[in-house]
This record gives sequence, structure tokens and C-alpha cells, in this order.
Amino acid sequence: MSTNPTDARPAGAAVQPDEDRAGITKITWDDSTMQTTFANVINVINTREEFTLLFGTNQTWNISTSRELTVRLSNRVVLTPYAAKRLVTLLAARVQDYERRFGEMSLDG
Repeated sequence: MSTNPTDARPAGAAVQPDEDRAGITKITWDDSTMQTTFANVINVINTREEFTLLFGTNQTWNISTSRELTVRLSNRVVLTPYAAKRLVTLLAARVQDYERRFGEMSLDG
């Protein structure tokens, strides 16, 4: 289990009532049952009530000669629209940090 006593709120997030006087919320990340999986493919579907993230791995070895891709789905994460928007904000910030450190990434092939 890891504890991170830093301000874990994204920029512009509302202050929660359980914060101490310094404005810092103690967050305990309980990783005792966490599992790690690898994904190199993701798809997102949504309805009015939820966003569903589908994670998987490409099983096609030679993409240049194959006319069909096989993706083995391994995980599905279902989020509320508000949680999905927070995820977009967090991921955008982390990708921006990454590109600042290691250079811009291109998705063009």
C-alpha cells in the first residue's frame, strides 16, 4: 500500500470537505489487489450514462500482409461521463509532460 500526502486534485478541481487546514488531502492508494495488464489497442464506446474503455492486444504478427487484425480484449473499464472527462484532463497533462521531456509523438503511422 502506498501513501501520497500530496495535493492529488487536478487543476480547477473543487476542494473536498475532508481536507485539512493546509488544503492537502491524504490519499492512500491500496494496491494490494491490483493487477497489471498490457494493452497496445484501445477503443472507447459510450452512451449517455457511461463511457466504456476496451483494452486489448493486437494479435496480428504481420500487419503488412494480413487484411484482418485480431485484437484480444483483456479489460473493460466503465466510467461515468464526469470520470471520463477527468481522465481526459489527467491523460492530456501527462502526455504533455511526457512530450516536454522526451519529444513530441506523432500518431501518423
